[in-house]
Amino acid sequence: MSQQKKIYFLAGLLILAGFAYWYGNRDSGSGVSGGVVTAADPQFHPLDIQEPRLRLDQLARLQKLEYSGTHRNIFVEAPPPPPPSVQQAAPQRMVGPMPPPPPPPLQVPAEFFGYASRPTPGKKVAFFTSGDDVLVVAEGDTFLNRFRLVHIGNDSADVEEISSGRHAVVQMVQPPPDQAQ
Repeated sequence: MSQQKKIYFLAGLLILAGFAYWYGNRDSGSGVSGGVVTAADPQFHPLDIQEPRLRLDQLARLQKLEYSGTHRNIFVEAPPPPPPSVQQAAPQRMVGPMPPPPPPPLQVPAEFFGYASRPTPGKKVAFFTSGDDVLVVAEGDTFLNRFRLVHIGNDSADVEEISSGRHAVVQMVQPPPDQAQ
């Protein structure tokens, strides 16, 4: 194609685009879109409200009402359990040997006195003292051969005993005022 034919073709496309733009927007000011006239529903009647405002008296009355129906989980298909009777509410006496008492709370023989963040994101290390020893323990590591540091918080550390799986929360201790520097 020669250069002159390309110019004529481009001019024809520009004229065609201008005509399409003019034809599409020529009746946009009349409120009619695309030649289709829409009418409102003839059955529609607006509400006759002279002065709309919030009805605080009705709102206060509704807030005082309390739900008295059954409290059941709507996501469970089974019917709700029957209401407890007076006979079920009485404490039942246990027959047989008594169960063993629960184990005593877990005691960690170390004091948590601080923590620091490592340069790698999200890794923290905690500082414990056990007697005269200072222990630097990262999250997930074991210390004193039987405890694992699970999580380090702002003022406590969550510790798990490896053998039993019991957890304990060790609170951070503050140094006495005479030793603080």
